[in-house]
Amino acid sequence: MNERTALVTGANKGIGKHIARLLAAEGLTVYVGSRDPGRGQRAVEEIGAGARLLVLDVTDPDGVAQAAAQMDRLDVLVNNAGISPSLAPPTHTGVEEYRRTYETNVFGVVAVTNAFLPALRRSPRPRIVNISSGTASLTWSTTPNPQFTPGSGGGAYRSSKAALNALTVLYAQTLAEDGFKVNALAPGLRATDLNPRAAAAGGDPAEAAQGALRLALLPDDGPTGGFFSWDGTPVPW
Repeated sequence: MNERTALVTGANKGIGKHIARLLAAEGLTVYVGSRDPGRGQRAVEEIGAGARLLVLDVTDPDGVAQAAAQMDRLDVLVNNAGISPSLAPPTHTGVEEYRRTYETNVFGVVAVTNAFLPALRRSPRPRIVNISSGTASLTWSTTPNPQFTPGSGGGAYRSSKAALNALTVLYAQTLAEDGFKVNALAPGLRATDLNPRAAAAGGDPAEAAQGALRLALLPDDGPTGGFFSWDGTPVPW
């Protein structure tokens, strides 16, 4: 019997919901993290067997602590919740937009990860997957032939995901001796409501979710502290 459990933040829609669905299909009990109880419950009903609702706003420290107190053991944490308020370059982005973006994409990840660490430590094979972005790769952004148009994609969003990548490395190094595998995923541009550019894209969110599933179920000899594309290929920092 599979008694493994997983938590996916921001799992009531988009890539997060597909990740939760795939983990449930593998036999895990999956907690669907959602700020909105109604949307979260609908996602749970759509996913079906194995899905459980966990009301969770990653920007609410008290709520995060209350949610963590409900869980005795956790095997997989997928930090998927993220926002991209605008696609404005840094020269046209106010400090408040940076604060709002970092509150979810960076501080929220720290809050959730630290709160659920006691439960993760009770797992024989704890796994943490941070949903990042290829646009956060400083290498891809600065090579002579950059993968992305210089300055495009939103200064607040891209810099927040670069900070998340740094945290991924630091958590991986800190928790390595405890058997943790901590990695970041670049899901690619997907048709989600993250921002207008994503909404107009044709990429399938379910395809990106396969990459998260692979990192969530890594064997003991799997990598840690890495940055990977949805298809498993390494992404340069």
